[in-house]
Amino acid sequence: MNQTVTVGFFIYLLLILVVGIVTARFNKTLPDFLLAGRSLGPWVVALSERASGQSGWLILGLTGLAYSTGLGDPSGLKPQPALWAAIGGCSGVILSWILIAERLRVESEKLGALTLPRFFELKFRGEDALIRFVTTSIIVFCFIFYIAAQFDAAGKSLEQTFGFSHFRGILVGAFIIVFYTLMGGFLAVAWTDFVQGIIMLVTLVILPLVALEQIGGMDQLIQKVSEVDVNLLSPTGGRGGWTLFTGIVSGLGIGLGYLGQPHVLTRYMSIRCSSEVGKAKSVAIVYAILTYGGAALMGIVAIAYFGSGHFADPEKMMPVLATAVFPAWFAGILICGALAAMMSTADSQLLVTTSSVAEDVYHQSMNPRAKQSQLVFISRIVTLIIGALAILLARLPSSIFDKVLFAWGGLGAALGPSLVLSLWWNKTTRNGVLAGMILGFVTVIVWDNFFKWTGLYSLIPGFLLSWAAVYLISLRGTKP
Repeated sequence: MNQTVTVGFFIYLLLILVVGIVTARFNKTLPDFLLAGRSLGPWVVALSERASGQSGWLILGLTGLAYSTGLGDPSGLKPQPALWAAIGGCSGVILSWILIAERLRVESEKLGALTLPRFFELKFRGEDALIRFVTTSIIVFCFIFYIAAQFDAAGKSLEQTFGFSHFRGILVGAFIIVFYTLMGGFLAVAWTDFVQGIIMLVTLVILPLVALEQIGGMDQLIQKVSEVDVNLLSPTGGRGGWTLFTGIVSGLGIGLGYLGQPHVLTRYMSIRCSSEVGKAKSVAIVYAILTYGGAALMGIVAIAYFGSGHFADPEKMMPVLATAVFPAWFAGILICGALAAMMSTADSQLLVTTSSVAEDVYHQSMNPRAKQSQLVFISRIVTLIIGALAILLARLPSSIFDKVLFAWGGLGAALGPSLVLSLWWNKTTRNGVLAGMILGFVTVIVWDNFFKWTGLYSLIPGFLLSWAAVYLISLRGTKP
């Protein structure tokens, strides 16, 4: 690897570490560590929310999917074709900001809730260990797999870029992420996400456009990709019947997952005041459209640029395209964008998992009189433990895309319907929420193990059954 790329890359990582060290001194209380004291401005919240919500799944996973299967996946092997996954992702961002952001910001502060499990507890009974433990268990279980996917993405990026072994790349990426999350808490996470969000935007928009210009523009793109397989450019991928239906529905259904992602929802809770949600929403939606569109375009451009089947692992395509298209110093910055995507999600998920254990288990159930300094210390210990478990799971043979889809589906189906109905329907009850969470989560696990052959993404039946459970059981428990 060119020395210029290496130097630029490590300067970027050093910058991230400095942010963690500097922001550590601002964490004097648990609200500081978990939500930055609800003091962040709309631009920081918007870019932080997008950076944490998109992750290596977008910059390596979706780009690799579009490269290997085109827009509509003519092979029919993937449940979510790239085009429909991108549209579903954008739709989910819009839904989440409209349905959840402002109401969650207002209600979480009114209740004094720092975490999603605590929000559900205070919303219905005030002291309810069961609903808190169920919510926390679902978050911790899913997020260990989700964080493992980000560490896996770091390993692949560093392996492709610097020739590290895959496991050594995992260790390097994990160390950086765990360190600055450990030191700086939510403030460090939010500000590093802000910087990483800008780099990701440049990577996902500038790289495919410059590569497109180098291959001769849109006409040449269409010609070269069509020579490989004309169906790669088709929204339907040449599919028909049930496989077309499940592909479109599964791709669009990805957006439902945004309604139940705790690392995204905490951004809404951290904004300075509810009146600034509108500005943050506009920034986040524009950002989502540009980056999801750019990811799909990058994969298609790479087919024309390299030809089909150039990569044994399509999720390693982006760093190679960057070094082929740009001078070494700028390619180094864009490769940082890939790591930025992983870091911005993994740090957020580490923090949410930590907060669920430290606040919702240790503080609320084991030591209600714990001092703030004790809670921050416990949070840091939990961060280390979760990071270690995620490193072990990162070595599982499944792809980044598949790891994320499993965790995304479990969280979206379990928490999304419960949260939306809790915020918008005043007849929602504690038992309805509890039943919806459990049924949604169990459905995703059962579907992934026994009904994957249907081609339908497990989030869809999980979300629908969870919504029905919350609604029907709440109706039965509502007094006239």
